[in-house]
Amino acid sequence: MHTLAQLRAGELSGITRLDLVEGLTEFPQEIFDLADTLEVLNLSGNKLSSLPDDLHRLSRLRVLFCSDNRFTELPECLGHCQALSMIGFKANGIVRVSGTALPPQLRWLILTDNLIETLPAELGERPLLQKLMLAGNRLRALPPSLSQCHRLELIRIAANQLTELPQWLLTLPSLTWLAYAGNPLETEADAAALEATPLIDWSSLRLEQRLGEGASGVISRASWQPVGQPERSVAVKLYKGEMTSDGSPLHEMNACITAGLHPNLIRVEGRIGNHPEGQQGLVMQLIDPSYRNLAALPSLASCSRDIYTDDCRFSADVALRIAKGIASVAEHLHEQGITHGDLYGHNILLNDQGDCLLGDFGAASFHATTDNLETRALQRIEVRAFGILLGELLARIDSGLSADRRVRLEALEQRCCQPDVLARPGFSEVVQQLEAL
Repeated sequence: MHTLAQLRAGELSGITRLDLVEGLTEFPQEIFDLADTLEVLNLSGNKLSSLPDDLHRLSRLRVLFCSDNRFTELPECLGHCQALSMIGFKANGIVRVSGTALPPQLRWLILTDNLIETLPAELGERPLLQKLMLAGNRLRALPPSLSQCHRLELIRIAANQLTELPQWLLTLPSLTWLAYAGNPLETEADAAALEATPLIDWSSLRLEQRLGEGASGVISRASWQPVGQPERSVAVKLYKGEMTSDGSPLHEMNACITAGLHPNLIRVEGRIGNHPEGQQGLVMQLIDPSYRNLAALPSLASCSRDIYTDDCRFSADVALRIAKGIASVAEHLHEQGITHGDLYGHNILLNDQGDCLLGDFGAASFHATTDNLETRALQRIEVRAFGILLGELLARIDSGLSADRRVRLEALEQRCCQPDVLARPGFSEVVQQLEAL
């Protein structure tokens, strides 16, 4: 983190990224002294409500973060920034988004947790648009012009007021990761599954070390003393109340429960009851420490693609074991009326043998379990995510894959990723093909 004092003293000359959090109420003019080099500007966590009209003087600016400020509209000056491709204005209180505020090179737009009721038609006139984060607003419809965004791969529209998914959305050729939970259009979670989940009293749990923290909650190792049984080591996830980029944490909890049992899912032992602060949470299977994440989150540059380490390599058998496990669990989820919404390498835990677990249900959504065109399209959108994952695995196989098997796997990858959504195979067919290999 940088300081205003450093900026004013000229100590930051030549930097490409500036992070400034000092309760700012006005845009520091000294930032323009960095115009020749500044590419990423992070002003999140201040008290700003406007930006200067001549912001375009930052001619190299590609990324702008202004989340957790006091903006009530997306500043129109953004539209004049010719290099600007990523914009983040989460949790501001934004009501109005003008078409003139959208820069021509827009690729990634984050407007999560605001008060937006409508979006301008110009949003669909940004051909590079790839990621669109709109969860936690008041949208009743999406602009039909978005049907022109053939590069759009990820869209988060959870926790809005949408009564239907537009038909054009389900035919977008590149759409891969979709989250729409918490809208009136969504099928309800299985109430019977939620009610049947055991309630685990908070007093029977003893938290130990923290294992991790994400946008939706905190996971800790814990000891659990079930009545009349030996003490057990478990994982406890306590959910936060805030809106995440994917949607509501409580929808995530419902999806974890409804998903049920599968060898490639983290087992849910029960829901937490009688927490002293009323927090919602789950008690889950403790994962062996030999498991690790398959990949890291996408970067600002990769946008919608995971980051893999240079030494991430697999034998053919291990890669196929991962692929089969994930295809199998995705098939299982679809049978329960759930789309995961975030089928990515960074949400997969695996060990050296290729045993794997799919986690993080923050973007999960419910759909009807009957077979119709909408449910088929929703499921085939997720099949594209698997196709991308399969391609990432194939690119990292260093031994044991015959030319014939590679050709067949590459053909499967291409079928999963083809632009005609309904022409993609379902996961039952994907599993069968992988089993045949």
